[in-house]
Amino acid sequence: MKTILNKLFEQQRLTKKEAKKVLIEIASEKFNKAHLASFLTVFMMRPISVNELAGFREALLELAVKIDLSEFNTIDLCGTGGDGKDTFNISTLTSFVVAGTGNKVAKHGNYSASSVSGSSNMLEYLGYKFTNNQDILKSQIDKANICFLHAPLFHPAMKAVGPIRKELGIKTFFNMLGPIVNPSNPQNQLVGVFNLEIARIYNYLLQETAQNYGIVHSIDGYDEISLTSGFKLFTKNNEAQITPEDLGLKRLNQSQIFGGNTVEESAKIFISIIEGKGTEAQNNVVLANAAFALKTFDSNKTFEDAFEEAKDSLLALKAKECLTKLVS
Repeated sequence: MKTILNKLFEQQRLTKKEAKKVLIEIASEKFNKAHLASFLTVFMMRPISVNELAGFREALLELAVKIDLSEFNTIDLCGTGGDGKDTFNISTLTSFVVAGTGNKVAKHGNYSASSVSGSSNMLEYLGYKFTNNQDILKSQIDKANICFLHAPLFHPAMKAVGPIRKELGIKTFFNMLGPIVNPSNPQNQLVGVFNLEIARIYNYLLQETAQNYGIVHSIDGYDEISLTSGFKLFTKNNEAQITPEDLGLKRLNQSQIFGGNTVEESAKIFISIIEGKGTEAQNNVVLANAAFALKTFDSNKTFEDAFEEAKDSLLALKAKECLTKLVS
């Protein structure tokens, strides 16, 4: 690790092979906490390269606990986190709304490293039991249209750095990796990222896969469609900048999508929305993200049709029914 750190401190980049090797060694708990903390913070002081992220990704997928959900046509809805915006759990709610439309969701997630409540914090609070048992996960996706893949159960490298990420309390390159290392390799993905540079790197990496995907980044820094500003959307065949007004929706203030100061407050907001009692602003953010997720499945679907389909799922409580089935 000293050799790698010296190289990084001299502003050099890792090759894809070096990045893969060091992450495999991190997973084997070969290094002390000081070395790990130094390694993690380097990539917050300068941009990560395509080769570095590709090497880290390859290592995590190679080491991951294998899970085969290929009999289902699934989507993952996951953000990098690390945007520092403290919204309510938009991507998790969006996942249940998409499940409520009858589509299959294999959501990958983790505890929050830099905000109040990540997807794992929320689902655990609501009574979900994490598992990497394939039969249980298949049963959940069959009955509830959704299952949840808690990252530390599938990624030993993430588990190895979990405590240090929590102590640092800032976004690290593991935030960048999380959405692109779903161990079930879903056929579809809508991923949110916290900056435009990472969006472009993701687009480069995902172009090499067979996935249908959308990558979103709100211009004011959110790792999802926030409706507080315009957002960039990258797909396999297109790049666009879209405003809330383009979608026929009102532009929102940051305070309208705030997620609370504790997991309990976040859960209260989550439950209110999934029970169909959310504010217009809260609902529209979830439905806009869900609509683009549905368009990822079928690019010919109009936003308006996808939005109405998502709205029916949320307000007819089909999304809530999926949550109830999943937790029970």
